Amino acid sequence: MSFAVATVLKALVVFVGMLVFSEVGRRAGAARAAHDPESMSKGGGASEAAVFGLLGLLLAFTFSGAASRFEERRHLIVAEANAIGTAYLRVDLLPADAQPELRQLFREYLDARLAYYHDFTDSISTSKAQGEVTRLQGRIWTASVAAAQRPGVATPAPMLLLPALNEMIDITTTRAVSNENHPPAIIFQLLIAFTLACALLAGYSMSGTSSRSWLYTMLVSLTLSFTLYVIFDLEYPRFGFIRIDSADRLLVELRNSLR
Repeated sequence: MSFAVATVLKALVVFVGMLVFSEVGRRAGAARAAHDPESMSKGGGASEAAVFGLLGLLLAFTFSGAASRFEERRHLIVAEANAIGTAYLRVDLLPADAQPELRQLFREYLDARLAYYHDFTDSISTSKAQGEVTRLQGRIWTASVAAAQRPGVATPAPMLLLPALNEMIDITTTRAVSNENHPPAIIFQLLIAFTLACALLAGYSMSGTSSRSWLYTMLVSLTLSFTLYVIFDLEYPRFGFIRIDSADRLLVELRNSLR
């Protein structure tokens, strides 16, 4: 089962769970009202407000963090495209006979980077592409250092080219760490638990009415479950329906320009 489908199913489970917990809460409240009618008007408001307020804070902070990490990953793609483009241009500082080999290595390197993110759900192809990336990084660095150390090469060549190459290589690690940067699983579990608890309390509070408010119950359940779905999907933009792949076009355009 794909991650996207699994995420949708989880959101549906939360939605159904909220409906069930709301009904359980309503029946529990109705049973208590039948046993002790006066107890329904006492004491529960402060507790409910605290639980709903805490759920709101958890949702706000988690959503904000997921959106921030999504944007950070997009910015890192831009940064990598700029780093590769800068390093490629600085190859002009090397001797003319050393440039063709390096330019070809750069083209192969970009192909490998695009292949690495082409199908991130396929661990085998991703691992193979990462091995190719590492190999090409070593070849580019070795060839650049050898060319920069030739007699007669201007001093600015290694001073400008090698730091650019170092930045190009380092950002691959930064992106890899960014892809693995997610909140602990307990945060998502806590969100789901609080969501179901709030559904239970909402149903309990509505038990004093003679008829069920299905519109209210459905709307709240749908809103909260969809919010959780968006948070999950934003956290894993290479797997779900909310994708970051569109930002890869910068690397594709850069690759097309390296003729």
